[in-house]
Amino acid sequence: MGRHKEFDETEVLLKAMVVFWRNGYEKTSMQDLVDSMNIHRRSIYDTFGDKQTLFLRALQLFEEIIEKKIQHEVKPTHSVKLAVQRLFEMAVIPDDRSPPGCFIVNTAVELTQHDQEIAEKINKSFHKTETLIYELLLQGQIHGEISDQLDLENVAQFIHNSFIGIRVLSKTTDDKNKLRNIINSTLAVLD
Repeated sequence: MGRHKEFDETEVLLKAMVVFWRNGYEKTSMQDLVDSMNIHRRSIYDTFGDKQTLFLRALQLFEEIIEKKIQHEVKPTHSVKLAVQRLFEMAVIPDDRSPPGCFIVNTAVELTQHDQEIAEKINKSFHKTETLIYELLLQGQIHGEISDQLDLENVAQFIHNSFIGIRVLSKTTDDKNKLRNIINSTLAVLD
């Protein structure tokens, strides 16, 4: 009979997510994970598998957390401009427990050239975000908030690119005025 786990799986996975987010995949050692998750190395392997499997589970958890935030903070908004602004603010104004930047974008920069499985996961995540932006724009066009002359696919690509860029920049600066100016300039394409 197997031993009963003496830890909450989601709680320790959240701790691993933060370590990977802060350090990146390559610079996170198994000892870093043991120390931060506060469980034995054997328990990590038994529960989550190897380092890459744990990393993929941490990425999945991050996406689930972001999806919940989008459901609560972005989708209920009736204004497309406010919805896009909230999406950007979620990325550049993190809570006190989150490392700067974005775990998905950090992973894209670090690993997509070297790991096909991660590259596919990141591409799916980027596609999902671009689709969300397109759908927000479409609703804005349907409700007359933005011009029906805009090419929504091109504008969604542009906004998504700005969204990726600002998540990189937010890792390197804490100049909130600069970040807000970029958000406002991006939103100006909808005027």
